[in-house]
Amino acid sequence: MLYAETRKVMDSMPGYAWELLFINDGSDDRTLEVIQELRKSDGRVCFVDLSRNFGKENAMLAGFDYVTGDCAIILDADLQDPPELIPEMIGYWEEGYEDVYAKRKNRGRESWVRRRLSLFYYSVLQKSSRFEVLKNVGDFRLLDRKCLEALRLLRETERYTKGLYCWIGFKKKEIVFDRSDRVAGKSNWSYRNLFDLGIDGLMSFSSSPLRYSAFLGFVIAVGALILLVYYISKALIMGDEVQGFPTLISVILFLGGAQLLSIGILGEYISRIFNETKHRPPYIVRKYSEDKE
Repeated sequence: MLYAETRKVMDSMPGYAWELLFINDGSDDRTLEVIQELRKSDGRVCFVDLSRNFGKENAMLAGFDYVTGDCAIILDADLQDPPELIPEMIGYWEEGYEDVYAKRKNRGRESWVRRRLSLFYYSVLQKSSRFEVLKNVGDFRLLDRKCLEALRLLRETERYTKGLYCWIGFKKKEIVFDRSDRVAGKSNWSYRNLFDLGIDGLMSFSSSPLRYSAFLGFVIAVGALILLVYYISKALIMGDEVQGFPTLISVILFLGGAQLLSIGILGEYISRIFNETKHRPPYIVRKYSEDKE
């Protein structure tokens, strides 16, 4: 379905040299065989076969590394992002825009809870980041060669490409579209996967969690100092009484919880530093369509 719909667009614009690059991110079905069959009948079809599943973020980096041409359009294989928008994207690119991104007017068949959580996450990320992070904007976009070269330079292991698009800058243009439902299959993105992606976004593009934990520690320290002064004054004026056990336990549990929260946030950042120091490649290629047999 993806190839058929994309081929219609390519055939309708014969004045361009097209390349349809598939990234096979460790699929365990016949995906690679199908792509190889398509390549036999259409020389515009190319592929990069990764040695295992490295995740969408690293698979897109492989696409940035291997794609050729003056610009590239990122397109998911589920047809929720319509190929029919490609001519409009190219039109804006020819006007001088370097990053033409598609903003969703609606999010297709998605639960109310998931939609609200997504909007809440983008709101939090926007407020905690030093640069604008676009709401309801995914990876469906056209990138000029200059943008691709910039993204190639960013080799961090913990990737959040939606933030990187904004970080690199360049001249951007928005187009709005109605997102369709998946043509086949179902999404593998569970709430846990989305939560992990959200953590990656917050940790990769903001140090606000560290600031919030430091602020929380400051507030607790000031509160503890006030309580200390209060109890010392009370003991000097009214004498020392053995009471307030529930209050003491509550304070201890609160302080312990705040400390564990802060340690957990520090641990997240340290784990990312640890992963970056390994200098492992983001992905490994098993086969590239241009390799000699």
